[in-house]
Amino acid sequence: MQRITRIIFEQDESDKISLLKEYNSLLVLLKGNLTERTFSILGLPKLIDNNQYIGWYSNLEGQPILLNDIENEEHKKQIEKTLNTRINDLELVIKSMSLTSEEQALISAWLPRIKNSGNTIYVINDEPVIVNSFKTPILSEPTAIPPTSKSFWRWWYFLLLSLFLIVLLGLIWFFFCHYGKEKASDAPSIIAQNTEKNRVESKPVVEKTDVLEPKNETVTEVKNCITKEEATNKISASKMVMIFDNSASMTLTLMESQESIDKYLKSNFYSMTEKEAEAYERKMTRLPNRLSSSKEVALTSIDKIQQNIDISLVTLTSCPAAQTTSFYPYEDREKLKSKIKRLQPLEYNSATPLYSGVKQASKMLDGINRDDYILIISDGEDNCTKSNICTLANEIATAQPRLKINIVDIAGQHKIDCVAKSTGGNVYIAQNPTELIKQMSNAVSDMNISKPICK
Repeated sequence: MQRITRIIFEQDESDKISLLKEYNSLLVLLKGNLTERTFSILGLPKLIDNNQYIGWYSNLEGQPILLNDIENEEHKKQIEKTLNTRINDLELVIKSMSLTSEEQALISAWLPRIKNSGNTIYVINDEPVIVNSFKTPILSEPTAIPPTSKSFWRWWYFLLLSLFLIVLLGLIWFFFCHYGKEKASDAPSIIAQNTEKNRVESKPVVEKTDVLEPKNETVTEVKNCITKEEATNKISASKMVMIFDNSASMTLTLMESQESIDKYLKSNFYSMTEKEAEAYERKMTRLPNRLSSSKEVALTSIDKIQQNIDISLVTLTSCPAAQTTSFYPYEDREKLKSKIKRLQPLEYNSATPLYSGVKQASKMLDGINRDDYILIISDGEDNCTKSNICTLANEIATAQPRLKINIVDIAGQHKIDCVAKSTGGNVYIAQNPTELIKQMSNAVSDMNISKPICK
């Protein structure tokens, strides 16, 4: 942990002391639920030097610089975008948390302070860190308008209103008193003419109802389902490829924070006894883990996909390339589900050839003359090649504009967001079993391929 900055702390600022305690309570509440990267946007305060200063710290490593000191505007905008992404992730996790009324009140009070534009933002290796000002977000100052201008406009309002009333009264007198008398004699003839016109025009009104009848028929045809004929017609039907991460990292438990997982991955097992190492491994790979939960929700999602959609499976197991299957029609989905159930990472040489998986999956689909889909279920980025997966995604989007890629990101690292964004897809963050069920359902629903058969 390194210190970013220090701020003078006045001893008589009792409000700031209570805010400091509240903020530290907030950090304790959020730490176990956020990923290490999301949590890193929150600076860690501590009273130092005999309580004369508040020191702000971070677990990030590198030279802290002020965001406002960055001269490159594009670089600055990218950092601001990262900050907004982290805050959005924080809010998504908060919505999924089970909170007491006191905890909810604490978070509700501090979210506006976290997003307060008056906070100081530091940057460490392109990662933003918020140094909270502990000040209530202040509204802009349009209210501080000189009173003279208000009184000036108030007189104008009264003058305009008076003129409007005078004109209105004049019009009323003209039409109802003066003009009305002159035209009174013409009233019977006008009424007679209008009566005759109504008789003549009544027939076309009846004819118009005949024109509207076909519109009622088209409305009844709009249904959120597919017919039995459509379910058996596969000529123009979409296809889907499911890319499934089967690397060793998928055996990590979903019951620990990302910080604990990162600590585990960096651990020196040679400094432990054999029993200690085995116990530690059992703890960090206990069920439900990423793989077991992903399998479960994938099997459930397959059952919801409509019958005319053929599905292929691409697995990421080891370098250099991903493994693919042929497309499974509806009648063979049990075989597909059985293959997913049997997925197990390799004990040695396990890896994530994601670039290869996305490239092969795109070649299996049309994405030009019909809407096709790829669903990625993964907890990380490619570690088999140095090729840029974002460039690949841009190429796919250009060549196959109707191919959409959605991502279920189990680790919440945002390392492959560009793949979804380039192809018009979405990223769904899922860091616990409950989120995984919900986000997988959202990812499939967004593809519009889970319509039931019309009854």
